[in-house]
Amino acid sequence: QVQLVESGGGVVQPGGSLRLSCVASRSIDSRDVMGWHRQAPGKQRELVASIGRWPIYGDSVEGRFTIFRDSAKNAVYLQMNSLTFEDTAVYFCQATVGSVDYWGQGTQVTVSS
Repeated sequence: QVQLVESGGGVVQPGGSLRLSCVASRSIDSRDVMGWHRQAPGKQRELVASIGRWPIYGDSVEGRFTIFRDSAKNAVYLQMNSLTFEDTAVYFCQATVGSVDYWGQGTQVTVSS
């Protein structure tokens, strides 16, 4: 069993930046995938970025967001730059360990002027 706890969400103006953090309750092998997904009101949950052996980004965030992990802290981070209104959503941390998907509770990111 793995618990994931996200933090770092909030309200930011367009063009601003935020960094999301996700800490796992136990160590996760660096080869296991960790990632971030988001869900905006009325929309399906979508992949933002994931990282296993290498990072993968959703088309809408590539070049603006960076995912990275710190295995020593059992953590994965999402650096979000050049935020737009369309980035407003609840962001969920996800980890796949032993073919089982684990999810955090989510953290709200709101881009507003």
